[in-house]
Amino acid sequence: MNRRRRGISALTLICAMAVASAPGAAFAAPAPEPGPSKSLEEVRKEIEALYHQAGTATEAYNLAEEQAQRQSDQIVTIAKQVVATQQRIADLKNRAGAAARAQYRTGGLPPSAQLALSGSPQQFLDGADRLRQGEKATMGMLGELNTHQADLQKYAAEASAHWQTLEANRKAKETAKKEIEAKIAAAKALEDRLVAEEKARLLQLEKDDAYKKQAKWLKSGILKEINGKASPAGKAAIEFATKQIGKPYVWGAEGPDGFDCSGLTSQAWLAAGKHIPRTSQEQLRLLPKVAIKDMRPGDLIIYFDDATHVAMYVGDGAMIHAPRPGRHVTIAGAGSMPIKAVVRPDA
Repeated sequence: MNRRRRGISALTLICAMAVASAPGAAFAAPAPEPGPSKSLEEVRKEIEALYHQAGTATEAYNLAEEQAQRQSDQIVTIAKQVVATQQRIADLKNRAGAAARAQYRTGGLPPSAQLALSGSPQQFLDGADRLRQGEKATMGMLGELNTHQADLQKYAAEASAHWQTLEANRKAKETAKKEIEAKIAAAKALEDRLVAEEKARLLQLEKDDAYKKQAKWLKSGILKEINGKASPAGKAAIEFATKQIGKPYVWGAEGPDGFDCSGLTSQAWLAAGKHIPRTSQEQLRLLPKVAIKDMRPGDLIIYFDDATHVAMYVGDGAMIHAPRPGRHVTIAGAGSMPIKAVVRPDA
């Protein structure tokens, strides 16, 4: 962990030196040209907004996917209950049929009439006891049969409700998928209009913006207060996340070849033995929150007001995340985006 922290610190220092030493003209957005044309900085912000909207739709897609899977599992469970109940009803009907066949063999006389025709008092008493037992068993069998019939009706209603929810989630997924693809296509179209030199400058502007936000965050002195140590599970989660560095961002992906932001964090903690919610919004809603000053490596940082991005804190003011389409899993400054909250999977 110490080597990783030193590596992160060195990386932070190298980035800072690169920004400080590069020519100022390379970082400045060109002045807006006359007419409707946009500056490179305006293009960068527009692309950033499109990818943020794609990220919002991705989280909606992931949530619908998770809920659809849960509904599908519940439908399978109900189907198994239906089969077991049908088998029990068939067994009860077979027993009722056997009783009817036995009565037929006695000439159709009801048990009470057969009892009255018995030849001795003792036989009468023994028969009366058996009659009471038989009547009790019959009533129990009929009661059980009615209960199972009612269960079948309940299961049918539950299956119908789960199926409707499943269909609603499938439609939500399709809607989110179309929005994701449209936003990503729009962002790529903007980038494709740029020549190679402009693309390089656009990337530098993106790095500059992240660096300025990180520097402002560090300048607040927050890092002096953050001194928590990773738990054993947190170390395992960080180890998994660092092994994914360099893999591409793929929306809706949970590995092994690509990840989206919450796919990376959920799989990292799953590798550490902890199942956490799939989406950043659910991670925020369901996991215990901690103050930023109490943050420790392995904790998850939720970004933006709508909680549509998540990263894993790794110490020394750095985090690992899957940024957006067109980028790869990487280390970045923990304060390079607006922090909404910090949550701890193994609190």
